[in-house]
Amino acid sequence: MWRLRRAAVACEVCQSLVKHSSGIKGSLPLQKLHLVSRSIYHSHHPTLKLQRPQLRTSFQQFSSLTNLPLRKLKFSPIKYGYQPRRNFWPARLATRLLKLRYLILGSAVGGGYTAKKTFDQWKDMIPDLSEYKWIVPDIVWEIDEYIDFEKIRKALPSSEDLVKLAPDFDKIVESLSLLKDFFTSGSPEETAFRATDRGSESDKHFRKVSDKEKIDQLQEELLHTQLKYQRILERLEKENKELRKLVLQKDDKGIHHRKLKKSLIDMYSEVLDVLSDYDASYNTQDHLPRVVVVGDQSAGKTSVLEMIAQARIFPRGSGEMMTRSPVKVTLSEGPHHVALFKDSSREFDLTKEEDLAALRHEIELRMRKNVKEGCTVSPETISLNVKGPGLQRMVLVDLPGVINTVTSGMAPDTKETIFSISKAYMQNPNAIILCIQDGSVDAERSIVTDLVSQMDPHGRRTIFVLTKVDLAEKNVASPSRGKACRGINGSDMEKGRSEIQQIIEGKLFPMKALGYFAVVTGKGNSSESIEAIREYEEEFFQNSKLLKTSMLKAHQVTTRNLSLAVSDCFWKMVRESVEQQADSFKATRFNLETEWKNNYPRLRELDRNELFEKAKNEILDEVISLSQVTPKHWEEILQQSLWERVSTHVIENIYLPAAQTMNSGTFNTTVDIKLKQWTDKQLPNKAVEVAWETLQEEFSRFMTEPKGKEHDDIFDKLKEAVKEESIKRHKWNDFAEDSLRVIQHNALEDRSISDKQQWDAAIYFMEEALQARLKDTENAIENMVGPDWKKRWLYWKNRTQEQCVHNETKNELEKMLKCNEEHPAYLASDEITTVRKNLESRGVEVDPSLIKDTWHQVYRRHFLKTALNHCNLCRRGFYYYQRHFVDSELECNDVVLFWRIQRMLAITANTLRQQLTNTEVRRLEKNVKEVLEDFAEDGEKKIKLLTGKRVQLAEDLKKVREIQEKLDAFIEALHQEK
Repeated sequence: MWRLRRAAVACEVCQSLVKHSSGIKGSLPLQKLHLVSRSIYHSHHPTLKLQRPQLRTSFQQFSSLTNLPLRKLKFSPIKYGYQPRRNFWPARLATRLLKLRYLILGSAVGGGYTAKKTFDQWKDMIPDLSEYKWIVPDIVWEIDEYIDFEKIRKALPSSEDLVKLAPDFDKIVESLSLLKDFFTSGSPEETAFRATDRGSESDKHFRKVSDKEKIDQLQEELLHTQLKYQRILERLEKENKELRKLVLQKDDKGIHHRKLKKSLIDMYSEVLDVLSDYDASYNTQDHLPRVVVVGDQSAGKTSVLEMIAQARIFPRGSGEMMTRSPVKVTLSEGPHHVALFKDSSREFDLTKEEDLAALRHEIELRMRKNVKEGCTVSPETISLNVKGPGLQRMVLVDLPGVINTVTSGMAPDTKETIFSISKAYMQNPNAIILCIQDGSVDAERSIVTDLVSQMDPHGRRTIFVLTKVDLAEKNVASPSRGKACRGINGSDMEKGRSEIQQIIEGKLFPMKALGYFAVVTGKGNSSESIEAIREYEEEFFQNSKLLKTSMLKAHQVTTRNLSLAVSDCFWKMVRESVEQQADSFKATRFNLETEWKNNYPRLRELDRNELFEKAKNEILDEVISLSQVTPKHWEEILQQSLWERVSTHVIENIYLPAAQTMNSGTFNTTVDIKLKQWTDKQLPNKAVEVAWETLQEEFSRFMTEPKGKEHDDIFDKLKEAVKEESIKRHKWNDFAEDSLRVIQHNALEDRSISDKQQWDAAIYFMEEALQARLKDTENAIENMVGPDWKKRWLYWKNRTQEQCVHNETKNELEKMLKCNEEHPAYLASDEITTVRKNLESRGVEVDPSLIKDTWHQVYRRHFLKTALNHCNLCRRGFYYYQRHFVDSELECNDVVLFWRIQRMLAITANTLRQQLTNTEVRRLEKNVKEVLEDFAEDGEKKIKLLTGKRVQLAEDLKKVREIQEKLDAFIEALHQEK
């Protein structure tokens, strides 16, 4: 209906214009009229043939003039011959005012909404400063008690209400453009409502080009805005870092006079360190979260870690495998940028190049120490803590790079070992896998992505990182290069960009991930600083087409954003899984305690270290007992041991040859010569050996002597190992042998027996020695000739054919001795022939060597029996000795010889005893202490020497208790932080 009314009004206006135009006597060119005037006179002008276009619905719908009330048009009288110019300045003024109104209203509403959205984004990006609430005065936190912020917030309009107040800007733009065309002059060939004609092809092309340019311009503005916000965020983070550094330094100096609690990440790292040493013998596995960094060799794992840690802390090499064992890096915040190992108190200042070089060297030494002989990599973990202002709190484990082939210099099983180490860490269902992929090489050459896909097929705990993106973009930009140089399989720029985007989105590899990041790890120069690399990375992404073409988002680039994302994911995983792990260890502790009570109810729960300390105290007490041995006991043992060692030489090489002489002068001369030779060459060395063996025997006796009910056989292997190692390390003093030689020589030169008691003692010593030799000789003869007639009849034993021959030879030789009791020690050749013929006459075939062997034993027994009879005669010969055997047929020079030997043994034993008690026992005690200290530091040695179910059960029980206590403390601190 309203359309019909508008049409009627238009017709009425046209009719009135026709009536007035009949009186016009002149004509005015239509081109010089205003657009509105031309449109009004269009139906009666003789040169205008165009039909008036119908008004479009869009014009009527979106025009702000449609709602204005219709008024009757009043036209001024026109004189004949002159057509005045019609100025519709009220309409133009209204148009400008309406345009200004909508611009102000739209700017206010849109600006307010944009400001609120920007404020919400900034609010989300501001770091959490809840740990430093104590810096702000308490009145600030209590201000909400005095001001009702909730009431003020409710009074303010919401963003939805602001949006409702805003008009439809598309309609406004279309209406304003129509009005602009309506009031703009043009040529006569143009249509009056050109602004509403949307069917022209040229207009469509113009708008298409214009829209594309606008989209590019908006994308450019959006990128600059993102970079601007990124720079603002970096500036805020830098200021926050400096502020936190100042605060921590003030706390470090004790200005606030309060003790800082151990940080959460340090508590969590201690739990992981204990778990790494725990042997999961009771199906309790380590499922606590870590960030496991995996990647191909030389993919940039170490560089990414160094960028996150903000220091060059790892050893580097050109193409050589540098990471030979896992390195657990605990990042935490602190006032100073330092690094320290778990088992060391030395701090490395990461702001000094010499400390950085020392740290890299120490890490390399520890890696090589962990690698066993014949291997290339080791599963043993190196624990390193890195503290510094602004560092994100998390625990990362850098694993050896995955290799495809084993090169020269590597162990044959290196590839399998690296795979097993990586799988062991990634099998943890709560481990976050940081998959590092080199973006500058062909995608088909990647090995680690297949491994990660096997461990985490759904990508629920994997973060994919593409490194060396700068090289990848350069290679893609050079289509003339070969495939190996193009980087990411790109034949041209567009295809390369598409594949880069596929990598970032996780479509190029058969794996899924939580997030995808692209980083730049420097220009390939190992001497670049972290700050220089960061500046280069930011500069590259500012100019990179990956951001301009929206292949990457601003939050997916730079190691700074990567560090924030990994830290957030890490703590989320920790909060979700730590309580479940604590409950698991509680159940394990209960099982272990129950098993101990049932198997060892009366024993204390001593772990391996406590048992070692107990054994150490016992061993030291036993070593101290050596110093409490009496001098008399030492001398008796030494004298007896020394005589057992030298008795054979004295009798066989000194006494028997000298006793074969015919007079005393020759006897004494022979004895003196042989004693001098013996003293110069053999005797001192034999004496030292005897003393050292005696000390060993006494030490072993104290070490192995049972202690009754208190004896614990679990220490036997340890004591034996300590004894052997101490004896091996002990060396006798070299000067003892020289001084002992002089003492022994002087003792053997003395022949003056002072009293009858010494004489009788010498005779007793001689009789014991000769009787022992006689007994040995009779045993030898018995073995030679076989059992006598008593044993044959009583024990049913028989002689062998050889023993019968020896027995016949012995009987023949005994007959010869009975005929000549003073026969010399050697048989003449004619005597051997005589004995042989006599035996052959009785049908016994003998060899001359058999006769000589038998004669040696027969004559030896005869000589010893004669010497023993001579000892009995010399018992009363001390009187003749004092008179030098003058006017006496009795000569007892052999008694004097044994007295000299006996006295030498006593003096030597006394000298060795003094050396033992004054020097050697103390040196041995020192060696034992050193051995115990070495064993205390050698964990493998303690595990080898202190073994058994009891030890293992106590070890597991202690570690589970320690883990549970640390986990409970960590969970409590975690709840307090919330």
